[in-house]
Amino acid sequence: MRIGLLTDGGYPYANGESRLWCDRLVRGLPQHEFDLFALSRSADQEQQGWVRLPGRVGRVRTAPMWTHEEDARSPRRTRRLATGLGRSYGRRDRRRFTAHVTALVGAVCAGVETEPESGGADARPASGRFTEGLYGLAELARDSGGLPDALRSEASVRIVQAACRAPGTGRTVQGATVPDYLAFVAELERALRPLSLDWYEEDGLGAVDLCHAASGGTAALPGLLAKRFFGVPLLVTEHGVPLRAHYLAVPEAPLGAPVRAMLANFHGLLAAEVYRQAAIVTPGNTHVRRWQERFGAERNKLRTVYPGMETERFGDVGEGDDAGGPGTLVWIGRIEPAKDLIALLHAFADVRRAEPDARLRIFGAPVPGAEGETYLAHCRALAAQLFPDLAMDTRTVGDNPVTFEEIGGPEVPDLAEAYAAGGVVVLSSVVEGFPISLVEAMFCGRATVSTDVGAVVEVVGGTGVVVPPRNPRALADACVALLRDPERRARLGAAARARALELFTVEQNLAAFRDIYLDLAGHAPARWAMPVGPRDPAGPPRPFATPPEAHVLGAPRPGPVAVRAPAGATRVPSWAIGAQGVCAGARGAGDGDA
Repeated sequence: MRIGLLTDGGYPYANGESRLWCDRLVRGLPQHEFDLFALSRSADQEQQGWVRLPGRVGRVRTAPMWTHEEDARSPRRTRRLATGLGRSYGRRDRRRFTAHVTALVGAVCAGVETEPESGGADARPASGRFTEGLYGLAELARDSGGLPDALRSEASVRIVQAACRAPGTGRTVQGATVPDYLAFVAELERALRPLSLDWYEEDGLGAVDLCHAASGGTAALPGLLAKRFFGVPLLVTEHGVPLRAHYLAVPEAPLGAPVRAMLANFHGLLAAEVYRQAAIVTPGNTHVRRWQERFGAERNKLRTVYPGMETERFGDVGEGDDAGGPGTLVWIGRIEPAKDLIALLHAFADVRRAEPDARLRIFGAPVPGAEGETYLAHCRALAAQLFPDLAMDTRTVGDNPVTFEEIGGPEVPDLAEAYAAGGVVVLSSVVEGFPISLVEAMFCGRATVSTDVGAVVEVVGGTGVVVPPRNPRALADACVALLRDPERRARLGAAARARALELFTVEQNLAAFRDIYLDLAGHAPARWAMPVGPRDPAGPPRPFATPPEAHVLGAPRPGPVAVRAPAGATRVPSWAIGAQGVCAGARGAGDGDA
């Protein structure tokens, strides 16, 4: 099969999200060929370059989502807004544009849960108006282009203004002002930029057998259009929930409340449409699955596929091998407020009162930026206050039972050594998606104490102790119980390792997607034959229009349809046409497209 892998700020960029997972998927399914369609998120990401791609990756097409970020706020951009639409489109296209933007923005301003009796000017549900506007704008961009400039035009601002003031609109949106209209128009143009890409061609997404979006939201937009224009099945994988991440990031965004409300509605409606159109949705855990069901994903489309992780680097850590002493607690992760190290330090104060010889080793670095450094400094100061340096006698240097360390030093050269440095691994987060550090601890055969957030309970099963978040006393009691019971620690560690090897390996992840790909290919309808000439209608489905040898790895790649030929003639794949006419046989593996 030929898979179109869709990413947003991810693979193949060296610092992209889900980079490792996508790379393992591409390398682990050698029977398939992959085309990459990637949206980049920053100039820095593009400057970092790509990872080394395997030979089974065909073409790579990228598009930036980060350009013109400040144009909407500049005076010159404001002047461009005044005349952009008139220059871009003729009268007919202007009417199309106005109708589609009015439908989409009206749905966004009305909200996700709008019903026909809401009293608005348009009595249709918000989801129907949203999809009409979305696909109408996509078709306009395909037919006439010019969509980015039109979306940033004064006409768009006036449409947003009218939608915000329409009856039935929420109070927050009705309070929008002119700066809010301009800011929302700029954000909307960026969100809809995938509609204007040149990927929707017969040799682009129209040539793949399956679109696999590595996340929902913007990354899945090209997959929605590939399905609409070419009938290509869409598979959506979400290890996190983009909509949830958007909600969590919104308070930090430099946007007004009306803009944040409209963006939340937009992403909610987009998520619902992605889940409705996808043939299969694969959440990375049940926590993600609940969010997907909340926004309209049908249960019969959902298949939970846990992220796969490499096990080789943890193989040397033996079960019950407490290199740092059985009285040592270990915490590993990025140091940020969501990890709630403050609660962990307070809990460790209770642990020390019960077990005076206990130690806490914190391995990690702060998240980039001033906030991460400030939080780390606050944690260090609290640790110094709660645990002053102690010395055994008057001649010994004082020692602190809490240490902040980074992996890579002489004592802890790698991640596996960090997990081996203690008898119990602790996770104290208040916000968590899929807890990678917890799975790694399980691979190392470590007993764990963790807070009940995100997918923690699902990951741990019965192989660890789970306590409520923001409860230092419960966290301390669980740690003390395990520190005092070495036999229980050993049992939990062995069970955790067995569970991780059963559920969270790369092999199980690849096996799941191998079956899903074959399932989708087996149920996909046959493609309709394209017209031979402008007056010749499309014929019936031709399931064997593409020769089987076209799918052999290393062979020349076929076009999505047969080349045009006179009426009555036999169609031949485009790759079989050489300078001297139709080739007598398949070309060698080295003659394929680069």
